[in-house]
Amino acid sequence: MLGLSNSKLSNSQMCWFGLVDCNNFYLSCERVFRPDLRSTPVVVLSNNDGCIIALSPEAKKLGLKRGDVFFKVRPMLERNGVAVFSSNYTLYGDMSRRVMWLLGTFTPELEVYSIDEAFLNLSESFIKDVTLKQYGENIVRTVIKGTGIPVSMGIAPTRTLAKIGSKFAKKYIGYHGCCCIDTEAKRQTALRLTSIEDVWGVGRKIVTKLAARGIHTAWDFTQMTADEVKRNFTITGLRTWRELRGEPCISVAELPINKTICTSRSFPGSGINTLEGLEEAIAAFVDEVVRKLRKQKAAASTVTIFAFTSPHRIDQPSDFLQATAHLPIATSSLPELTATAMQLLRESWRSSQFQYKKAGVVVSDICPATAIEPHLFDPIDRFRQEALQKAIDAVNAKQGRGTVHTAVQGGHHFSERLKADYKSPAYTTDLSQIIRVKS
Repeated sequence: MLGLSNSKLSNSQMCWFGLVDCNNFYLSCERVFRPDLRSTPVVVLSNNDGCIIALSPEAKKLGLKRGDVFFKVRPMLERNGVAVFSSNYTLYGDMSRRVMWLLGTFTPELEVYSIDEAFLNLSESFIKDVTLKQYGENIVRTVIKGTGIPVSMGIAPTRTLAKIGSKFAKKYIGYHGCCCIDTEAKRQTALRLTSIEDVWGVGRKIVTKLAARGIHTAWDFTQMTADEVKRNFTITGLRTWRELRGEPCISVAELPINKTICTSRSFPGSGINTLEGLEEAIAAFVDEVVRKLRKQKAAASTVTIFAFTSPHRIDQPSDFLQATAHLPIATSSLPELTATAMQLLRESWRSSQFQYKKAGVVVSDICPATAIEPHLFDPIDRFRQEALQKAIDAVNAKQGRGTVHTAVQGGHHFSERLKADYKSPAYTTDLSQIIRVKS
């Protein structure tokens, strides 16, 4: 531990950031409604019950690890009484919403970073008569009491340091859920105890590059000069270096956007062998891609669709279908991207003799929505197109994801037909599935 003391927030104008991270979120959501499993080994499976994507400490002690193929370890799971759950994203999404709502009551500035993480701006003067650590511990207690989801919190002068603090809070029980890096001595100690690969925003390529220079900890990295960092790394690397030294300069909204987004699924059973079935699946993947694009306020100008048969079925004919289109103007319009994907699929379709086991959609050449270059002879009214998409987004945000969708997707969500033999009830969103207590 860092030996934290209860230092009061003496300067209300100083910028402090909190990072709240839900502990083992998918598992925690399942255990909220199954308290009998709190000390039982538990795993959560990926789409189509393919592999393990989350596992409890008890499951790890059995030798299980993330990525284990379910059908291969299933006998071992059954022998050891491991509780198994299919992914229940409806439940996870609603529990995330509840956590974020509670966090929002502690700050006027909440930045949701992912389904289980959020940054809080704690620089407001309303934090009175308590220390930063006391305020953070109160946040942790409130979320746990209000949702049942255990969380860890880090508080520091920068978002990157707050991320480091949250890791200490999760690792050591003595922090009572909140690690506050509010002095120079604590900052230096935290950096010396943090491997460079554990620093937010530091990728594998940078880790390799730093290791070649003998830099293995966050502290080592901060001992480089600004000129050295500028010469050898990108602007993102320089910002990380400055954040680790206590200078806030990274905003969640300013984080680099993904250059490529891919959504794909394996199909249950023998697969899909009809054009209509594959169209419906591809359209659903486009819908997911558009949601991700718009979440990061971006647009794409290249679309690729693909589908292939099972490489393990030597008794069936094999095929690999792939096609790409380059759009003259980057877009995040669901109708436009769906129409493009459908055209690619229909032009590439060969025969119903093939049983396609997996398909997907990839969009690339992604740019910020504010940097889209217009075309003088563009036949599309982009203002009306964006107004339509905003209306779609608004309805789906209010009425539920997929309420408004393209006709080719069919009348129900494609994800509903994925294999999910161990899916838990929608405890919080479906009245017919709420927990019933007998007195």
